[in-house]
Amino acid sequence: MKTFNTLGLSEEILQGVLAAGYSSPTPIQTIAIPVASAGRDLIGCAQTGTGKTAAFVLPLLHRLSQQAPSRNNRSVRALVVTPTRELALQVETAVRSYGKFTRLRSHAIFGGVGMGPQIKALRRGVDIIVATPGRLLDHMNRGNIDLSSIEVLILDEADRMLDMGFINDIRKIVAAAPKKRQTLLFSATMSREVRSFASSIMHRNTEFIEVGERRNPAETVVQHACAVDAHQKMDLLLHVLQNEPIDNVLVFSRTKRRADRITKSLSKKGFTATALHSNKSQNQRQRALDGFKRGKFQILVATDIAARGIDVDTISHVINYDTPNQAEDYIHRIGRTGRAQSSGDAITFVSNDEKSYLRNIERHTGQRLQRKVYAF
Repeated sequence: MKTFNTLGLSEEILQGVLAAGYSSPTPIQTIAIPVASAGRDLIGCAQTGTGKTAAFVLPLLHRLSQQAPSRNNRSVRALVVTPTRELALQVETAVRSYGKFTRLRSHAIFGGVGMGPQIKALRRGVDIIVATPGRLLDHMNRGNIDLSSIEVLILDEADRMLDMGFINDIRKIVAAAPKKRQTLLFSATMSREVRSFASSIMHRNTEFIEVGERRNPAETVVQHACAVDAHQKMDLLLHVLQNEPIDNVLVFSRTKRRADRITKSLSKKGFTATALHSNKSQNQRQRALDGFKRGKFQILVATDIAARGIDVDTISHVINYDTPNQAEDYIHRIGRTGRAQSSGDAITFVSNDEKSYLRNIERHTGQRLQRKVYAF
């Protein structure tokens, strides 16, 4: 079994990895870290929950820590762009954790909160910025951020950023970075659009790495589909929660209003539940995530915007209250369980008008979900 010691990382980075409780790299980390550490451009394709974050954070920290920043000139040396606030916070937390024995400074830049603290951090000097596209461009337009000294540009969840309509924003950001830089792009899927975009911003002989079956969800997830009338979904949810051996549960709703309604109904039945969606303030969203991670809430009810920012290894079940109408969203939803070598369960409620969505999911993944019938 490989260890992080075999990947050529510096001693201070290895200390950070060990302090975070990790000793053995995942397959994507084993392949990507030496390539990225050597300074090559890289496209990494791996499904959610495979350790992509460390696959780019560790070589980034290794590279930057080799040359300590001067006290007088602390320009931004690396930029990580992510599609959502939650993912930006997750990545920046990983940077701080793995880099705790270095002198490198990092900061997360995202919308939904005041700009004041972000501006202060930038003025003090930051080596690594982890940002969402909209707020990053806002700071750039105001002259708060200068990307002219960027050595490494990393685009995380590139497919999601394109799906969310950020491609023009990303092109503006890329154009503001030096042409002479290292570029790393990670994506859970590799569509024609993602490939075309990647080829337009990569400047070197790019290494392409793919780990696992691109269309298949994690093998550690047991997947079921349950036929149910739309008006009986809440009754079925309560039955599952009361009868399945459940720890932490992530329930996905198609709409924000329904997420709030589900949360309210669960709370009335005595469950500790909280909602996570874009109508919540950033502070509310962070409190919900923190409470879920700490076990204050057993159930987190979320919309798809949260699917890629939740990094909790102890989620036992993902329940799709609404069948996602995009197969990619299904893959990302159920990728929240079965992580860190643990097994997990994914249960999808399918009403009559959602049967076509289920057929699309099964066609996309190449597998038939097990049908399950509950007597409730």
